Amino acid sequence: MAEATVNPDQMASVALRSLHDISMPQPVSWVPQTWGWAVVLVCILLLLVAYGFRAFRRYQRNAYRREALERLRVIAEIMQSPATRRRGIDDLAELVKRTALAGWRREQVASLTGADWNAFLASSADNGESAALKRLFDDLEYHDQAPFQRLPSSELTQLAQDARYWIERHHVSA
Repeated sequence: MAEATVNPDQMASVALRSLHDISMPQPVSWVPQTWGWAVVLVCILLLLVAYGFRAFRRYQRNAYRREALERLRVIAEIMQSPATRRRGIDDLAELVKRTALAGWRREQVASLTGADWNAFLASSADNGESAALKRLFDDLEYHDQAPFQRLPSSELTQLAQDARYWIERHHVSA
């Protein structure tokens, strides 16, 4: 029998015709394949919306604190001048009372004076009783102009810092 001879060029052309382009697989989808992942995604979105709503409500509820802190900044400047010190201290006492009225019910806060007012401030603050605020509400606000001229600026600074601390960190009972 005679062997058929195949031309190598013919074999190469047959092999080249049988080649196909490389086929790439489809990209993996980011869409969850099971309904459980959809439930998890919905739960996460609900939690984010609830957190955003709570943060917005907290921001709204603390608007009185931001306003009081801005007013305190002005009052602290007024207190540094000996000529306006008395007015600044009176304004500070009024600011603390107004801040308390904004945070609590009027019936609970408006009638407090003297030791009761100091006890209220101490019970509603993180750090307990503030010596500078206690002195202000015990007797300082009831004096005439003369004692205010002798107050050192460090005591006035401490008074403003204690008021700032109370405004920023007092706890309003729900």
